[in-house]
This record gives sequence, C-alpha cells and structure tokens, in this order.
Amino acid sequence: MCDKSNCNHLSGPSDCAGCHRGGTTRVKSLCDYLGSPSDCAGGYLWGAQASVSLSDVLLGTSLGGRRSELSGRSILLRTDDPLAAALAMLELDGIARRLVICPPDVPAQHLPALMAKADVDAIVSDRDLRHVGPAGVTPCFRARCALSRCDAFAFDACATEWVLLTSGTTGAPKMLVHNLAALTGAIKWGQFEASDVVWGTFYDIRRYGGLQIFLRAIIGRRPLVLPHAGESPTDHLLRLGARGVTHLSGTPTHWRRALMNTALRAIAPRYIRLSGEVADQAILNALRSFFPKAIVGHAYASTEAGVGFEVNDGLEGFPSDLIGRKGDVEMKVQDGSLRIRSNRTASRWLGEEESPLVDPEGFVDSADMVEQRGNRCYFLGRRSGVINVGGLKVYPEEVEALINRHPSVLMSCVRSRRNPITGALVVADVVLRQHESCTNGKGKKLELEILKICRETLPRHKVPAALRFVADLAVAQTGKMGRSNA
Repeated sequence: MCDKSNCNHLSGPSDCAGCHRGGTTRVKSLCDYLGSPSDCAGGYLWGAQASVSLSDVLLGTSLGGRRSELSGRSILLRTDDPLAAALAMLELDGIARRLVICPPDVPAQHLPALMAKADVDAIVSDRDLRHVGPAGVTPCFRARCALSRCDAFAFDACATEWVLLTSGTTGAPKMLVHNLAALTGAIKWGQFEASDVVWGTFYDIRRYGGLQIFLRAIIGRRPLVLPHAGESPTDHLLRLGARGVTHLSGTPTHWRRALMNTALRAIAPRYIRLSGEVADQAILNALRSFFPKAIVGHAYASTEAGVGFEVNDGLEGFPSDLIGRKGDVEMKVQDGSLRIRSNRTASRWLGEEESPLVDPEGFVDSADMVEQRGNRCYFLGRRSGVINVGGLKVYPEEVEALINRHPSVLMSCVRSRRNPITGALVVADVVLRQHESCTNGKGKKLELEILKICRETLPRHKVPAALRFVADLAVAQTGKMGRSNA
C-alpha cells in the first residue's frame, strides 16, 4: 500500500484498467501512454482533497465499474472537482465516441443546448445532473475522486472526439472538436520525463491551457498538482510548494497575481510557462528576477489553433522568421492577424457547420493582431478587443505593456470609457507592487510618471485619459484579465 496521505492506492496485477479492446485496429488511448503500473509508479494526480496514483488508474475505475454502459456514447463530462474530471478523461478516452469537456463555471442554462448540438446521450458528473437532459432519456453516471476494482469487459476501441468549449465572455460557449493526436501534437515524448519533474498549473484542466499540462503529465508519467476553484490562492501555492512542483504554468495574469502573494516563496520551479494572454517584457523580467534559476518561457496556443510555438529566450514577442517557415506548424500574417495551419488545430466547430474553422488554404484566423519590428513580431491584442477612439484603433494590451514597464507597477488593465465626442476614451486601472504606496502624495507622483511614459511613447489617442490605482483586478475563470468597459 502507498504511504502517501490522502491517496487512494490499489494493489494487484494490471488488467489495462479492466478492459479488453476488441476489433482489428488498435486505437491508442490516453491511458495507454501510462504503460504498465511499474512504468508510471512515480506519477500521481494530486487534488486539493485526495490523490490517486497513476499506476492505480490501470487497475481500477472511478466510474463505479459502469464503463461498459458508456462504450460508444457521446458523453457530457461536467464535474466540480478537477481530479474527478482527470480520472474520467483517462478512463473514457478510447471508450466514448465523443467526450464533451465542460468547465464547471458554464451556466447550467446553456447545458441543454450544448447537449443537443453534441448529441449527448450520457452525463458523467460528481453532482446530480439528471434534470439537465430530457427526463428519462439521458442517464447520469457518477464520477468519483477514488478508484475501485472493476471487472474486465470487451469493447471496440474508438478514436474519441474531444470536444472543448470556447471561453467567450457572453452568450453560450461554442464547441470545438479535437482528437487526441491533435491535442498531443506539441508534446515531445521524453521531453519532461526526468524522474524529479512535478507539474503544476493555475489553469483549470477542463480548458485548453490546463488540458495541455494534464496531457504532458500523463504522457511523461509524472505527477501533477491540480488546482481547485474552491481553494484560496495562498493554499494553492502552499500545496504546490509542499509537493515540490518543478514545472508550473499559467496566464500572465495568473503569474502577476501570484507575485502579489507572499506564499509564492513556497515554490521554486525550474520551468515557468506563460500562455493565454500577451506576455509582456515586464512580467517576463519580474518572474526571471523572482526565480533567477528558472527557465521562463511563453507559448502561443488557442483552443481553435492548438499550440503554435513556444519561446524560451526571455523576450516578449517571437522571432519573425517563424512566419512563413515550413514544418509541422505554418504561420502567416494577413490583415494584421496571425493565421496558423497545422495538424494540432481543431477539426471543426460542432453544431456550427455554417461557420468554417479554416480558410480555403487550411489556416485558422487566430484574431490575434501582430506587428513586426525588426526581426521580432509582437502581439498587439485581440481584434475584438480594440478600442475605437474617434475612428483610431487602440489595443489595450499595447498600452498595458507600456504601463507595466514602470518599476512600481505590478499589472494594469486598460479599457474604454464612453465619451460623447470621440465615442470612447482610454482609461487604466493600475495595481502597484507591494512595497509601493499611494499615500502622502505618492499616488499623484506615480500617476504623472506613468502618464509621462505614455505620452513620450504613444500617439495622443492611446494615452489614458484617466488612471486609477486599485488593490486588485478582476480575473475571468479562464485566468485571463477580466475586462469591462465603462
């Protein structure tokens, strides 16, 4: 038996999770990457309340032994606990026809429409969701954070469709169809298999950024410290430190907020990964200063386009020679927007057949605007996030990157404010570093310094008309900056 606390550990011979795959064509599932129990003996999924050994995943079930009833189904996976979701994903890939991975913050009123579009005929959850589907039609199966013994059953293995939800801020989310090969296309076998690697993430693993880290841990057969929405940032950091995390990922906003927390000193990662938002030079420098022995890298990825590239040279932006380069991932810039073509992209929208995902040449329009300066390309911001000031465009991220250069600034959020003359004005909320204060006239001095930097660098219409110092900034469930316009 395992001597680790809160660990549901089994013992006994492996029976490939109690399954015998039928058919003549071998389909490699996520669970197959674990190999045998001895191959993944050092791997764990560490949740906030419980933990499971990866070797035990090959020996039991978290679904109460009811996998035979789920074979070939289109399944909605919605759990509160990410550990329950992780175990279900491992168990259902290769068994389910389709797996719709639903983050817990998706409003319940959207579920019936999502289920109808995805032809869902079963729900796997750690809560009672029988009321969501048509009465008596959609069975609900219990997902658990513990494993139990199960009998073997024969089934025809299938290439499960992984359906991920977009992170739109308004309305019902859209669904994108991936397969396991596309989701794991950027993961190099053996890249993170050192015996002491421990993965951690600020992301929810039900979203693309967190799912990438979950897959890296599984393929590398290494431990992963899972976040939990009900856990305080301090408790999460302390738990990451207690588990000895070595590789940690999150959005730039995740990392800026972590830098505000004294518990950050509990961890000493040697690899730091940023993605999901523009990583400006200020946050890269701040992390390199706080963790001088760590590699600080940022990756470009999206739910639609998959993983595009990763940059580990400590500089914002990316080398311009990546544009037009032939290979597994091809990129071009058209109308200022980054376009990506690769086998890592989603295959299609689900239930949105009238909206093609790729252009006639197979490129996905990322809607992320870039600008080349010398031998470097820089992200300006999202096309949809542009502020129109009297007909002139302002990308909030461009202004934020400049404000964040001030040594007293930890992070900022630039947004629009309605104006009867220009239509909109640029305003900024600014969070100062812990040692800084706005008292005794210091706030006005800092405001003038920041605005001076903006006026010396930016065109007049991009300079904030108002600047406000705040204690914190809103963060969306995705870990990205929560932007609301006044």
